[in-house]
Amino acid sequence: MAASLVFRLHDRGPQVVREVLLERGWEEYDQEEREAEDWNLYWRGSAFRNSEYHNLLPWQRLNHHPKTVGITRKDCLARNLRRMRATFGSALYDFSPTAFILPNDYTRFLSEYSSLRVTRGPSAYWICKPVDLSRGRGIFIFEDIKDLVYDCPVIVQRYISKPLLISGYKCDLRIYACVKSFHPLTVYIHQEGLVRFATEKYNLSSLRNLYAHLTNTSINKLGPFYKAAKERVGQGCKWTMSKFRHFLQSQDINKLLLWQRINNIVTLTLLAIAPSVPSCPNCVELFGFDILVDAALKPWLLEVNYSPALTLDCQADITVKRGLVGDLIDLMNYTLVDSLRERAYRRHGFKRLCFRANRPLHVPTPPLLPKVKEIKCQKRRSGGRPSQTLPLIKTLRQPEKRNQKQSRRHAPVADTHRALGFRRPKSPNIHRTKVLNGRHVPPLRVGDFIRTFPFNAATLRASRQDLDVKMVLRELHQLTAQLATPGERWRREEETTGGEEDLDALLWGPKDPPLLSQCFKPT
Repeated sequence: MAASLVFRLHDRGPQVVREVLLERGWEEYDQEEREAEDWNLYWRGSAFRNSEYHNLLPWQRLNHHPKTVGITRKDCLARNLRRMRATFGSALYDFSPTAFILPNDYTRFLSEYSSLRVTRGPSAYWICKPVDLSRGRGIFIFEDIKDLVYDCPVIVQRYISKPLLISGYKCDLRIYACVKSFHPLTVYIHQEGLVRFATEKYNLSSLRNLYAHLTNTSINKLGPFYKAAKERVGQGCKWTMSKFRHFLQSQDINKLLLWQRINNIVTLTLLAIAPSVPSCPNCVELFGFDILVDAALKPWLLEVNYSPALTLDCQADITVKRGLVGDLIDLMNYTLVDSLRERAYRRHGFKRLCFRANRPLHVPTPPLLPKVKEIKCQKRRSGGRPSQTLPLIKTLRQPEKRNQKQSRRHAPVADTHRALGFRRPKSPNIHRTKVLNGRHVPPLRVGDFIRTFPFNAATLRASRQDLDVKMVLRELHQLTAQLATPGERWRREEETTGGEEDLDALLWGPKDPPLLSQCFKPT
């Protein structure tokens, strides 16, 4: 019987993950038929317990890194960004609206509120959000402090009162970012995200109308105009990111600079927690970054979502999320070795944990596979005596050299696979890890995931061992400054870059800094 990779879903969801994995030939975990450790991927919407990280085995993956609450809970995010701003200055960390955590920061908020009332009059608006709720629950906008009423810890932020509008409708961007590793920091951003619209036209005179001010799908799909055909927006409340790029192009907007600024927001936010996240190499994390673009085309970080919703509410969801999940599975880079390792480790009773706190860990070398069968080979000697029967025992790291006259279909490796009952899975269409100056470089692109960090040799060095945040900030500043005034060099590179190999050469070639936003190719 051929062995398949096995996935385990907590509380039976999300359904799109199950569908994509089953289509790829995976099997779903059944605790009545399988051993407790007989799975390759465990996916859950909530956090894993510490014991689940400590007991993680080499062939297993989890869909969450430990201790990422520092950016996924609104109050923790505000504290960490405030700390980074105080440490490294506000020149780069100016992408988050002024925030106060109440009730602790109430005195500070009152001082800021009073100061703005004196300088700007009653034209300063605020938004109040519970610190640990999602889907727009408990959010309201106010202008007068008398309307600020709360019964749980909340965060109060300056409301971006002049957002980018499309035919009068407010929108924000859901950017999907995957952290393959925190040690070294390795970040991918998916080219296809979602643009979420409010379903009524933006109007500051009606702050209580959430259908005009909030873009959460869970709220707007209950609105009276959700199914109506809205000017340019259309029915529903979502676009794909590809459609949004078409819109930017039609408005003659420098979308490359916009994307780079969004990339910066993702990287700078992750830098706030990267040193404190324990190393767990068999984990991968998908974050949902909510970005609001204002009328001056400046992107603002609203929040970072833990386990972003993967429900399929409309055609845009189906288009984006099915591809997103498939690319995420490819990014996990499962191979036949994972199936072989599972069988070998179980049979030998060999268990070595993958989790190590505060330092990266390489997966241990698997033990020898069990004796499978014997083959007879004749060895020519001076006396002409036949050789003894030799057992075929192989390791997963050093395959036996094949006789050149031996046909490929009868190669010892293939015999071993067939004898163990494994079928070779289809290789995903991805670029494997490369080596640059003796250092392993993660693939530039996996499906529609684009590697946004590290993005050149300097940031690769900065991500090793102790993260050099100052160097990363300097490289980001240089890259963004170069894109802010694109000249003949950029246009020439855009015209001559023909494929991913050329793009990789551009990113890692001798001419630094690279133009990373080129990964978001014009539509």
